[in-house]
This record gives sequence, C-alpha cells and structure tokens, in this order.
Amino acid sequence: MRDVEVRVVVRKFDDGLHWHHSMAWLGEDEYGRWLGAPIGTVYGKGGEEHVYSTQERRVMLFPHDAWWTALFQDAPARLDAYCDVTTNPEWLHGGEVTMVDLDLDVCRTREGGAVFVDDEEEFARHRLHYGYPPDVVAHAEAATAWLSHALRNGTEPFGSRYRAWLDQVG
Repeated sequence: MRDVEVRVVVRKFDDGLHWHHSMAWLGEDEYGRWLGAPIGTVYGKGGEEHVYSTQERRVMLFPHDAWWTALFQDAPARLDAYCDVTTNPEWLHGGEVTMVDLDLDVCRTREGGAVFVDDEEEFARHRLHYGYPPDVVAHAEAATAWLSHALRNGTEPFGSRYRAWLDQVG
C-alpha cells in the first residue's frame, strides 16, 4: 500500500465541502493511520481545486476511534502540530478518508512549543448555526481538552513519534 494515494475530504456539518487534497499512504501503527505529503502538495477548499501548495513536508495522523486528526509540519511552517477537532474519521475505502470539521483547532508552535486553541468563536457560532447536537459538542470539547494536554506534555504521538513518519516523506 506504500504508493497508494489517499484523498482526504473534510466537510462542514451541513455536508458542504471544506478542505480536500491527496496524500500518500505511509502506514499504520498503534496511534492510527499515517499519510504523507511532500512540498508542493496542492490543497483545495470548497469547490476550488487549487487554493495553495505546501511549502513544507507534512504528515497527517488519523487516529483509531477519536474525534480529531493531527497534521505535523516540517520547517519552515510556524506550527509543528495542528490538530483539527473533527468527527471520527471514516475510511470509505482504501483511497478516501472523510470527516466533519468541528471548527476547533489545537496548535503547537515550532519555536517555544506554545499550545493554543484556535477558532473557539467559530465553534460557538457554528454550534448554533448548524445545531450541533449535545453529544457532538461534548465530543468536541473533550477532544480539545485532551489534545491541549497531550500537546503540552508531549504525549505520544505528539512527542517524537511523528518525526519518524515525517522522515519518510520525500
């Protein structure tokens, strides 16, 4: 499966297309499934096919049975870890993974390792606009709290584990 291309499709709660791009299958471990993207990977947003191209190598982790995904970025990216709070990623088949973005992001800076939660105001707005059910809100808030703690403490795979996967990206 090493050379398999996987389409990553992120939607909003109303099923509208949010981000979409392709990545290469790297493998699977106890933390989940890992995909990689070299410099120049093209990201689309909504109906647009080309919004930007990456300036750094990236890997994404799609954990087993969790309400988040993690993006790890090489330099020159300002953030080394960017975690999206999402519904549990679903693998529709080997070539596509999809999830619903729930707005909240937990990030860690490369320099200094500061951890912060982004888009809390968007989560509050969309919670009302889309009518997030109470269980979705509870999962999103629990994932945000867990990610904040794990990123601050370097809990694996946020310590050094992701670096081995990042080293596999050309």
